[in-house]
Amino acid sequence: VGEADEVKVRLSDKSEFTGKVVGRDTGTDIAVIKIEVEKELPFSPLGNSKQVKVGQWAMAVGNPFGLDHTVTVGIVSGLGRENINLSRYEDFIQTDASINPGNSGGPLFDIRGNVIGINTAIINVAQGIGFAIPSNMAQAISQQLIEKGKVTRGWLGVGIQPLTAELAQKFNVKEDEGVLINEVFKGDPAEQAGILP
Repeated sequence: VGEADEVKVRLSDKSEFTGKVVGRDTGTDIAVIKIEVEKELPFSPLGNSKQVKVGQWAMAVGNPFGLDHTVTVGIVSGLGRENINLSRYEDFIQTDASINPGNSGGPLFDIRGNVIGINTAIINVAQGIGFAIPSNMAQAISQQLIEKGKVTRGWLGVGIQPLTAELAQKFNVKEDEGVLINEVFKGDPAEQAGILP
């Protein structure tokens, strides 16, 4: 979608429409496009990505290299993947179902045909490591885009780092009980509330 206001939308029956961009969220790489149609369109139900388990079957559908309606099958390899540098807000489902160039934006299905994610990217130097935006995140983002045309997020204004075993011992707290605030940004809500590094 990029910076476009209008895009061409082609459905699986080859019909084409001019779509209007309702909103886009660059932080998650999600956009909502609206098309005007006179008939009811088929759709796939959204699943609950909170119920997804590592090891369950997953199917990726997309258009890799211009090959329409390509389906690949694999499993969910991991959940809550972050620090991959694909987008600003990351909480990816990892799958080994092949996600190739052209699959981005296509659905990741569970075995019952529920959409559990939106195929997003692969790690180029690896084989069988693909990522999808969880359906719950996609639904929350798309609802805000439909209602307001943009996404509003809370901002605390701190820098954080993981609480390692050594740091937990130093601060006399349990490991993995929180995060360490290593920076408080001037003028932001955390500083105004009196939070210190």
